[in-house]
Amino acid sequence: MYVYILGGFLGSGKTSLLLKLARMYTSAGKKVAIIENESGEIGVDGATLKAEGYDAVELPDGCICCTLSGSLQAALRSIKKDIEPDIIIIEPTGLALPHKVKEIVRIAMIDQEETLIIGIADIQRFDDLIKRREEFFKRQMHGSDFILINKSDLGTPEKLSAAIDWLKDEYPEKEVIPVSNKTGENLDRVYELMK
Repeated sequence: MYVYILGGFLGSGKTSLLLKLARMYTSAGKKVAIIENESGEIGVDGATLKAEGYDAVELPDGCICCTLSGSLQAALRSIKKDIEPDIIIIEPTGLALPHKVKEIVRIAMIDQEETLIIGIADIQRFDDLIKRREEFFKRQMHGSDFILINKSDLGTPEKLSAAIDWLKDEYPEKEVIPVSNKTGENLDRVYELMK
């Protein structure tokens, strides 16, 4: 069983990418379960995922890397026992620290599991995020196995190049991939990295 954690700031496009990746896996015959963490009381994304036919568990009104860590552990154990998926995709709230979520996954799972963190940055708001929340963004991305620059179809080549350069300077050991959920750009590469 593989566990993938999609980490990124609010509005980075995690849910759209999650749906695209889940569809790729299910079309390949894999059983996918999803854990959705919303910071508000109503999990709109969880309802969307269930409507799409996925086994989705919502953990609303808190953050799974701190106040809801026990709930995340219980959900992981339940999914593993009751659903037995090939893939679990976890989408934490945009204020979570994905490396802390990964620690909780390791505690909760009995076997040695393959767990990857996919960092997601939004090209439209990249400059603003770096200007206003650079330290937090760095903490979100530092545990990533690779980083996606999402919504690449909405960024100019110059803006994409500058974002890639910034991320490569900060994380020279990580692959940085521009992706677009709308056009499908580089989603096949993401899928390869997640296998």
